[in-house]
Amino acid sequence: MASTLEQRGPDHHAALLARTGPTPNGPTPLCQISRLRQFIADFTALVQRAGNEEALILRDGASLLRGLVAQDDWLPEICAAADPNRYQQHLLWCDPLERFSLVSFVWGPGQKTPVHDHTVWGLVGMLRGAEIEQHYEMNLATGQFVPTTRSILHPGEVAAVSPTLGDVHQVSNALPDRPSISIHVYGANIGAVRRHVFDVATNTTKDFISGYSSVPLPNVWVH
Repeated sequence: MASTLEQRGPDHHAALLARTGPTPNGPTPLCQISRLRQFIADFTALVQRAGNEEALILRDGASLLRGLVAQDDWLPEICAAADPNRYQQHLLWCDPLERFSLVSFVWGPGQKTPVHDHTVWGLVGMLRGAEIEQHYEMNLATGQFVPTTRSILHPGEVAAVSPTLGDVHQVSNALPDRPSISIHVYGANIGAVRRHVFDVATNTTKDFISGYSSVPLPNVWVH
């Protein structure tokens, strides 16, 4: 991805960001980009300090993410765009050592994921709208995944997933008439992680690597 940005150059990238339209005070998507920059810096310090202590990352990381999604004025519009055909996973940042990645999920009306896992820890913060999370657990007697608890995430709220807490779920937009947006932090470069989709009706499993929806990436270091 970095090579793509280098080939196209900073002028191309600035023009792409400007497509969302200026305001009297400058381009809208950059008005509060400092919130995103500070979150990235704080989360980098957290993973550096915590190492492999998942519980510490989830505890302190949830607090950081809660602070980020408490304000809805920082997400670049190109990373908030819905698609009529499927949900979008826009990469906002990937740690150079791939210790964590930050993405915006944009759900159009009626859109949902398949039942899937992550294989790494994750935090989900709701920014706009609402999403439904249906949890699944394996029935050891039958070897099949069955639905368990169901929850709804509202703006400002944060939830966690991990192989130790529970890692299999299905997520859908809770609103029938407009998009919803959630901000996710994962303990890896999630777009490059080999994961699994589960067909609960046929009890079959398929490997997948999600990749990302957005090309090129927004430059979060621009003032």
